[in-house]
This record gives sequence, C-alpha cells and structure tokens, in this order.
Amino acid sequence: QVRIVESGGGLVQAGGSLRLSCTASGSFFKITQMGWYCQAPGNERELVAADSDGGGIHYADFVKTRFTISRDGAKTTAWLQMDSLTVEDTATYLCYAEEHPGFFNWGQGTQVTVSP
Repeated sequence: QVRIVESGGGLVQAGGSLRLSCTASGSFFKITQMGWYCQAPGNERELVAADSDGGGIHYADFVKTRFTISRDGAKTTAWLQMDSLTVEDTATYLCYAEEHPGFFNWGQGTQVTVSP
C-alpha cells in the first residue's frame, strides 16, 4: 500500500558525509512518522533517527551531533544527513514510514560503507 524508496548510499571515506533520501508513495491516509534504521551483518536492527508528528525527533546516542533527520512539508519525504562518518557506521540503512494508525512500511535499504 505504501511504497518506500531510498537512495543516497554509497562508499565514503571516514570523516566524510552522505545524504540519504526516502520517499513514501502510494495509497495511504496519513504518514505520521518516518525514520531510519541501520543493520550490519549479524547485528540487530537499530533505530538511527525518527521524526514523528506527535513525538518530534529522536536520535540514537551513537549518531547524535553527527546525523540530522528532516522531512518535507508534505511529510512524505525524509532525509538523513550523515556527517563525520566512521567505519562503525557501515550498515544497510532502511527507511520506514508509519501509516496512521500504526502500520509500518519499509524500504529495501541502501548500503552505506565507510572506509578507513
């Protein structure tokens, strides 16, 4: 029902930056939250950042001061500005959109690889 498309991943040197984009489209009443998870091989999926209509913006501790999430006025596009990237940030980043009243839709993920 809701299609999520991510882009912006790639290979970057440590200390560099990337900007991920996520767009939600399809049939839905309202998207109330969008955000990003990361998952490295063998690791649990971790919440990176979220932007909720009701709860504001939340960041994981390990990305605070380095990553910034933002959304457009229509609340259907989200960006994740990633600065001061480290090797530990290497992971697949998955965008999600919460469809009112509480259904989550996921993108396929975009790979971020940070080289030393």
